[in-house]
Amino acid sequence: MANAKSAFTCSECGWNTPKWVGRCGECQQWDTMREGAAAGRGLGVVRQLRPASIVASSVAKPITDISTQAVAAKATGVGEFDRVLGGGLVPGAVVLLSGEPGVGKSTLLLEVAAHTARSGQRVLYVSGEESVGQIRLRAERTGAMTENLYLASETDLATVLGQIDGVKPDLLVVDSVQTIAHADLDGAAGMPSQVREVASNLIRVAKERDLPVILIGHVTKDGSIAGPRALEHLVDVVCHFEGDRQTSLRFVRSLKNRYGPTDEVGCFEMTGEGIREVADPSGLFLSRSEKPVSGTCVTVAIEGKRALIAEVQALVVKSSTPQPRRVTNGVDSSRVAMLLAVLERRAGLRVSDMDVYVSTVGGVRLSEPAADLAIALAIASAVQDRPLAHNLVAFGEISLAGEIRQVSSAKIRQAEGARLGFIRSVDSGVSDLKAALSLGLNW
Repeated sequence: MANAKSAFTCSECGWNTPKWVGRCGECQQWDTMREGAAAGRGLGVVRQLRPASIVASSVAKPITDISTQAVAAKATGVGEFDRVLGGGLVPGAVVLLSGEPGVGKSTLLLEVAAHTARSGQRVLYVSGEESVGQIRLRAERTGAMTENLYLASETDLATVLGQIDGVKPDLLVVDSVQTIAHADLDGAAGMPSQVREVASNLIRVAKERDLPVILIGHVTKDGSIAGPRALEHLVDVVCHFEGDRQTSLRFVRSLKNRYGPTDEVGCFEMTGEGIREVADPSGLFLSRSEKPVSGTCVTVAIEGKRALIAEVQALVVKSSTPQPRRVTNGVDSSRVAMLLAVLERRAGLRVSDMDVYVSTVGGVRLSEPAADLAIALAIASAVQDRPLAHNLVAFGEISLAGEIRQVSSAKIRQAEGARLGFIRSVDSGVSDLKAALSLGLNW
């Protein structure tokens, strides 16, 4: 029998090629091609497949005869996580949670597992990265000790499936999917073929038993989820856990959700006792002092259905180099560059020979165009060294023509500002940028 031809497989996306190349032709990553046995695809004979017999329980039914009571979402007990999921975990749903190392993924899911276990449900927490003793130490520190929470430290897929049969859990947490491997499959744990096989088996078990499953996923250097891209297509919900290590604030965002919205955000705070929900995070993004300071402006951002108060700070100094610096933190640098051009051309504010620094308070990231007006007012206040009114809030999109465009949820933004004492607002009611700057600086 002839030996199998040698083939090369990309370790990132699973793309195959008969000869070695330096760059993957699918995901365009360098130095990811690894040698393996050829799969023999594309040269086999197409065989006729006979229809399988269908059991009575799986016969197709009219959509109007299917009940939704059995698949209603169940709350986990962690309100901010439920907000992102769309109300809770749906039976049979598979959730993938990704994030940077050390951001708190395991701590968050241990908290979710503990709350679910306290409600009387059985929870199986499988870790391929920590021993059960290490998990218990963290559980004692965070107050997650409960009898209905079962721990297992396994890296073999067959053993994990055996643990599921033995415990019969109502919720399964796997930390992480890249550490579990199929013994009968070539390749180490974390390889695209292994990740795809492990995820497929866990998804099959979830659908057969109506068992909600939460998988933790590693990320690559560029922030994308490690493993094959098909992993994100296989699961029902993809969430990303993010946060700056210099601050205690953490956010959970939904990137894909078959059962709820994808624009919601959950806010948490890392403490010495674990992770804590932040139901009203607006105060964390403000740095208010009794004495007015130039270069600061407050805006209102919309995250899903939630309005968040955030503060933008700007510092403008005379540049000592031929190429002035533009440094941003928490806002889009290209958006700030555009606003600087509009301020100079439409409002007569000279900034071309100035170093400009723009940042947000508390690590919040402002990505929507509604923050344009607050950024422009903060820069104008810094240039003229004139502080804005202490109870002023600004929001609005600025066009290249210097117009203030309307933004969504204007009434919600005004109401949130008024709730926290910001009774004056500069928004799309002022149509011209120059008039808006004059109003904000002279109020």
